[in-house]
Amino acid sequence: MTADILEQKSPLAAHLAQHTEQKKKEKDRDPQDDDLKTRRGSLSLVEARKQRREQRKEGRRGFSGEGSEQQDVVGRRPRRSKRKHDTGNVVHKTEAEVEVPMTVRSLSEAMGRPAKAIMSIMFKEFGEMVTINQIIEEDVALAVAMELGVDLTFKRQRGALESVTEIIEQEDAPEDLVTRPPIITVLGHVDHGKTTLVDTLRKSNVKVVEGEAGGITQHIAAYQIEYNGHKLTFVDTPGHAAFSEMRSRGANVTDMVVLVVAADDGVMPQTAESISHVKASGVPMVVALNKIDLPDINEQKVMQELASQNVLPSEWGGETDVVRVSALKEMGLDNLLETLLLTAELHELKANPNRPAVGACLEGFRDEGRGSVAWLIVQKGTLRIGDAVICGKSYGYIRAMYDDTDQQIEEAPPSTPVKVTGLDSVPGAGDHFVVVETIDQARELAEERRHEGRADTLARHSGGPRTLEDILGSAIEGAIQDLPLILKADTPGSLEAIRSEINKFEHPEVRVKILHEGIGGVNESDVYLASASNAIIIAFHVVAEDRALNLATQEDVEIRRYSIIYEVVDDIRASLEGMLRPELVQEQTGRALVLQTFSISRYGKIAGCRVLNGTINRNDRVHLIRDQKILNQYPIASLKREKDDVKEVREGMECGILLSGFNDIKEGDLLEAFRINEVKRTLDSSS
Repeated sequence: MTADILEQKSPLAAHLAQHTEQKKKEKDRDPQDDDLKTRRGSLSLVEARKQRREQRKEGRRGFSGEGSEQQDVVGRRPRRSKRKHDTGNVVHKTEAEVEVPMTVRSLSEAMGRPAKAIMSIMFKEFGEMVTINQIIEEDVALAVAMELGVDLTFKRQRGALESVTEIIEQEDAPEDLVTRPPIITVLGHVDHGKTTLVDTLRKSNVKVVEGEAGGITQHIAAYQIEYNGHKLTFVDTPGHAAFSEMRSRGANVTDMVVLVVAADDGVMPQTAESISHVKASGVPMVVALNKIDLPDINEQKVMQELASQNVLPSEWGGETDVVRVSALKEMGLDNLLETLLLTAELHELKANPNRPAVGACLEGFRDEGRGSVAWLIVQKGTLRIGDAVICGKSYGYIRAMYDDTDQQIEEAPPSTPVKVTGLDSVPGAGDHFVVVETIDQARELAEERRHEGRADTLARHSGGPRTLEDILGSAIEGAIQDLPLILKADTPGSLEAIRSEINKFEHPEVRVKILHEGIGGVNESDVYLASASNAIIIAFHVVAEDRALNLATQEDVEIRRYSIIYEVVDDIRASLEGMLRPELVQEQTGRALVLQTFSISRYGKIAGCRVLNGTINRNDRVHLIRDQKILNQYPIASLKREKDDVKEVREGMECGILLSGFNDIKEGDLLEAFRINEVKRTLDSSS
C-alpha cells in the first residue's frame, strides 16, 4: 500500500525506497554465509560463523608463518606491517670492551645500552650535546660506563711499531738456538789505532785506513774474521758517540767492547768517555793496550789511569782483561782473539738461524750504481736474497747482498755483517730491520710508519724521562730508583766538591748514579750518553757547545747550569726525596648514621643517613661499622641530598648514600668517612 502510494506520488521516490530496502537486506546478510551454503550445503548460521572464525585463525597463521604465502584465506586484505628500525637484541652488559677511537654509536653497541642514554648522561654530567657519530674521549667514556654500571676496557689497534716490535721480541725455543759469533765493537781515543787493529786482524791487502780521509774513520763499518775455526764480527765506529747513539736508538747489537788504549798516551778524554759509555751499556769490555812496541812506555802508569776510571785490570785483582798488542807489528793479536772467544763462550751467545731474519742497520748511504745501500748486521735468523724487508721507514726486496770484501753472497746467518740493495729509500743508522712474509705487508708497515711521522727506530724502547720532573713522575710509580747524572765542571776541585756532597745522600730506596764526569763544557758525547741512559746533565760553571745544545733539543735531554754548589746539592736532594714513595695517612672527615634504607632496582640499596659530625664528601671512602666492628671500606658511588647530587653534606644534615660494591647496608650501621693524604718523605725519614 505504501509502495503504491509512493509510486503514485513520485516514481523517483518509490525507486529510492526500494533501493534502500534492498541495501538493508544485503547488509543484514553475511556474504560468507552464502559462500558456505554453496560449498557445504545446509550449514546452520552458527556453524557457518564457527567455520569462518577457524578460517580466519588459519589465515593469520598462514600470513605470518615461514614459507607461507602472504594472503588471507577468508578474503580479508592483509594488514600492512609498520616498518620499525632494527636495533638488534639489546643485551645489558656488566663488562664491555670498545675499540678506540670510539663514537657514541660504537660505545652504545659495546655496552648494550641505548645511545640516547649515553647522550643524556653526557649532557647531564658534562653539559655536552653530542651526536651518535661523534667521537668521545676515553675519560668521558669511563665516566659514562661507571654511571651505567659497566666495567669498560679499551682495545687499541696495533700500529707498525707494535707489530714489528712483536716480531723482534719473539722468543725462540731453546732447542732451536745454536752458538753464534760474537759482535765486537772497537772503541778508543782518536789515533790510538782502532782501525789499524781491525785491519790487521782482517789481514786485508787493501788497507781500510787508506780509504779514510786523514786516516780517521768516517763511517761505521763491520767485518768478520775467522780464527781457529771460530768467527768473530768486528764493528769499527767513528767513536763512542756513534756507539752510544746506536744504543740510544735501541740497536744493542754489541756483545762486547774492545777498548783500544795507546801505551804511550794512556787514558785520554775520549778514552774516559768511552769507558762511561761502555759501563752504561752493561756489556763486557776487554782493553787492548796498543803500541807496546814503542820505546819509553810506562805500562804501570796506564794501569793506574785505568784503575782511576774504575777499570781494574785482572792482574790487579779486577774483572777487566788487559791484553798487550801492537797492531802495526802484529804482536799479541792471538792473545786478544783467544780472550775475546773465551769471553764469548762464558756469555753463551746463541741465536736461531731458522727463523725470519731480524737485525739492525749500522749505516745507510746512496750509491750511484746500486741505489740505496744499507749496511746491516743480522742478529737472529738468516737473511736471504729475495726476502721482503722493512727497515725503519724503508722497505723492499733484498736484490743483492755483499760481504765486507764486497763479494756477493746468497745468505747471511746470525752475527753476519752484510751490505744489501733493494730498499726504496736509505734507512737510518740504528733502525731495526725485519723480514716479513710479503712485500705488501712490508709496504703497509712502512707507509704506516711514515704516516705516523716517527723519526725514531722501530725498536726504540727508551722513551724514558728526560727532565727531573719526568723522573719524579715516573719514580712515584716505582719505575725508577736511580737518579742518573752526568757531571761537567770547570775544575777538578769543583767535581770533587760536588761528588763529596752527593755521596752524603744515603737511602735504601734511592741513590744517585753518576754515569760520567769530566772537565770542560758539555759536548755531543755527553748528550749522546744522556740520551741513551735517560740522564740529566749537570753543568757547573761551564756551558754547552752549540752543536751539543742543538743535539740536546733534538734528543730531549735536559742540561742544567749552576754557579753555586749548594744549589746543585739542594736540587739533587729534592729530586731524590721526590723519588721516594709518599707515606699514605688516613684522615677522618665525618661520621654518618644510617636511619633508613631504600631498595631501588636500578641502583641497589641506598642508605638514608644523618651526618653526626664533620663532613661527608663525594670523593671520600667510608668504613662500614656494624656492632662496633669495621666490616670493610668502600668508595661512595653516589651522594644525594633530597633528589640532587651534591659534593658534600655537612653536620646535622640528612642525605642518601650509595656505596660502591656493597648492597647489604642496614639501619643502625655507622659510616665513617675518611680521605687518604700523601705525606712527603725525606732522606732522613726511615719510613
